[in-house]
Amino acid sequence: MKYQSKRKAFILLADGTIFHGKAVGDEQGTAFGEVCFNTGMTGYQEIFTDPSYFGQLMVTTNAHIGNYGTNENEVESDSVKIAGLICKNFSYNYSREDADASLKEFLDKSNLFAISDVDTRALVSYIRDNGAMNAVISTDADHIEDLKKKLANFPSMEGLELSSKVSTKEPYYYGDENAKYTIAALDIGIKKNILRNLAKRDAYIKVFPYDTTFDEMKAWNPDAYFISNGPGDPKPLTQAIATAKDIIASDAPLFGICLGHQVIALANGVSTYKMHNGHRGINHPIKNLITGKGEITSQNHGFAINREETEAHSDLEITHVHLNDQTVAGIRMKNKNVFSVQYHPEASPGPHDAVYLFDHFFDTIEKMKNKAASI
Repeated sequence: MKYQSKRKAFILLADGTIFHGKAVGDEQGTAFGEVCFNTGMTGYQEIFTDPSYFGQLMVTTNAHIGNYGTNENEVESDSVKIAGLICKNFSYNYSREDADASLKEFLDKSNLFAISDVDTRALVSYIRDNGAMNAVISTDADHIEDLKKKLANFPSMEGLELSSKVSTKEPYYYGDENAKYTIAALDIGIKKNILRNLAKRDAYIKVFPYDTTFDEMKAWNPDAYFISNGPGDPKPLTQAIATAKDIIASDAPLFGICLGHQVIALANGVSTYKMHNGHRGINHPIKNLITGKGEITSQNHGFAINREETEAHSDLEITHVHLNDQTVAGIRMKNKNVFSVQYHPEASPGPHDAVYLFDHFFDTIEKMKNKAASI
């Protein structure tokens, strides 16, 4: 593909700060969202299609984006979920044997506006110092004052319920219906690789919409329950929190990832809060407090659970901590088969240090099935 001329573009942050760049593909456009950054050196296609990133303007810290193209099998949902892309160097050409399209072609299918030639090091440094905030990317330099007014009225991520925007509308099945285990999954923004990891461990999964009640899920008579990752603030997910409470009360095995982890914490009365700039990347260090081992993990979250409240909770135990800032990265209930983590053990493209958590989940399910059979 020939190099394309580029139209001037800019990033306007909520505090009035402006960074300059150029429109990818010479297109005109405008996109609003919360600006955040991901430190991963690879995996941009998975990031862009991750439902957890819904409504966010993604800054990629890797200097080159698009250089290995895209592959239709490397998606985490049915479409691009980010609100817009901000990068340093955008590659229209790619050099990977199993790629089936360029990143530009891939983004065009979702009508995603992207800007490049941005000093991303300066922008990321600014976000680190001042926190994630709303922003707008645009080529409309003649109407900056109008954009400022719209940006001022754009909803904050804090208090924003977004799971309804990305969750399935109707229940669906995934895996082999003759599998050994059945798992009911609450979709509050589920990634496809989570379903792949469950299915390859001999599970048949029924995926339910975000506002499904426990009774509706229980009617399928599953062996265990799962609460997925997802976007936005966990606090407005009142039905999901109520469903988690009922699952916990039923004594059934329950596993939660990211937003699901926060929902399980809220179901136990532990509060959550919006982080200064969140954790997003595939190189975050975690310590497993049970084994004493370290893990390099994939993370994507802008909210976390309150550590002091978790430590003071009589029924909860902290199992994992983030080594950069000592935030809670995993919990388990002391007298229930319930555990959750604030990162992605199904990480795609990686790392895979935490994939053992799926094995632990199935060990728990097997123990419960054996216990029920012996009664």
